[in-house]
Amino acid sequence: MQMEAIIVLICVCLMGVAGRSAHQRGHKLETYKHSRSRRETSRMEGGHKSGSPILKRSPDMTKSPVTKSEQLLRLDDHDFTMRPAFGGPPIPVGVDVQVESLDTISEVDMDFTMTLYLRHYWKDERLAFPSTNNQSMTFDSRLVKKIWVPDMFFVHSKRSFIHDTTTDNVMLRVYPDGNVLYSLRVTVTAMCNMDLSRFPLDTQTCSLEIESYAYTDDDLMLYWKKGNESLNTDDRISLSQFLIQKFHTTTKLAFYSSTGWYNRLYIHFTLRRHIFFFLLQTYFPATLMVMLSWVSFWIDRRAVPARVPLGITTVLTMSTIITGVNASMPRVSYIKAVDIYLWVSFVFVFLSVIEYAAVNYLSTVQERRERKLRDRLPCTCGIANPDEDLMMTAGYSDVDTNNTGHYGMPENGGRQERILAQLTLADNATTGTVKIGSRSYINIWIDTHAIDKYSRVIFPGAYTLFNIIYWSIYS
Repeated sequence: MQMEAIIVLICVCLMGVAGRSAHQRGHKLETYKHSRSRRETSRMEGGHKSGSPILKRSPDMTKSPVTKSEQLLRLDDHDFTMRPAFGGPPIPVGVDVQVESLDTISEVDMDFTMTLYLRHYWKDERLAFPSTNNQSMTFDSRLVKKIWVPDMFFVHSKRSFIHDTTTDNVMLRVYPDGNVLYSLRVTVTAMCNMDLSRFPLDTQTCSLEIESYAYTDDDLMLYWKKGNESLNTDDRISLSQFLIQKFHTTTKLAFYSSTGWYNRLYIHFTLRRHIFFFLLQTYFPATLMVMLSWVSFWIDRRAVPARVPLGITTVLTMSTIITGVNASMPRVSYIKAVDIYLWVSFVFVFLSVIEYAAVNYLSTVQERRERKLRDRLPCTCGIANPDEDLMMTAGYSDVDTNNTGHYGMPENGGRQERILAQLTLADNATTGTVKIGSRSYINIWIDTHAIDKYSRVIFPGAYTLFNIIYWSIYS
């Protein structure tokens, strides 16, 4: 028992010694930490006094989740997915447009391309902010995505885009009372239904239509801010093929059976086509081809290698002109003014070829008649003295030599050809005797150039009359 008590006493003593040593080590550690913290504090205070920029940094305001402008406009306090004054009367949105350029007018695609500055004006009291100098704040496209803006689109547009060089061409200006100006630079290609029945002597009116996509007239009232003065154009706008006569604006209501009535703004511009280009490229060449076809009327009918190629060349040239004009035009189902002129000119050229065919055919018929007439004349073959022969005297006696002529020898420079023949017919063909008193005279008048002579007057006169009527109607 004594041995067990001694062992227990030894264990208690050892445990006491270990506890005191651990307490001393903990006290030393706390003393070390406390002294180290005091050194660091004194070092920081010393650095602050010396002005060191490394040890103490200013806070980075750019990393703040809310910027000053957003705090001023109180964007987090409102729901900008809804229009201003939601549930109340429609919000008025004024619009004005500055036309920068009118780029292209295409008859084939029936469209036009325009670059413009589109500006919207409205009031959103949620964006009002206090200001002592009443100055506005201007922002770019980054803030536009966080607030409500009108959802405008271009009706009947084919392509459109907002310019983004070097940044998005979008501007937002907010005034202290909540008035907002929203401007953007847009290029749009829109449809233009053209009537080409008077082309190229036509005048076209195209329209650019602006409308809200989602908001009907119960929610948004779209209007021109200053009437016709809301549309401004650059004085340097010019087109190579058109003359811009005027710009004007209108406002109408558009109805959709599924959604309702919408306010729609119209920008109308009237264009008159320049005619001088088409005079040089179409009308003058066609007129010269028609006049060239008239040259064949002054060429001898027997000069076939001269008259036939001339007529064929003018016909082919007119066909080429017609094909070239139609290749640059849309395939419309009605007749254009230029088609009327070209096809009438083509008919005149074609008739000049037909005229020579008629002259050649009638000349051939005349030669056949003359050949038959020569066959019917009395033959003097085998007569010893034909000058004293009664038949010869009877056949060509009492004839005025001033009225006679020979076929193939035209009088007055080739204008007329005539033949006058007197035939003596025997009363008794079986006996072969000829009686002087029994004579029959056959006068044959042959004028193979009559068609050419009349064509020299009829063709130019008819074509001149056509031009007078044409230009009086379409000019």
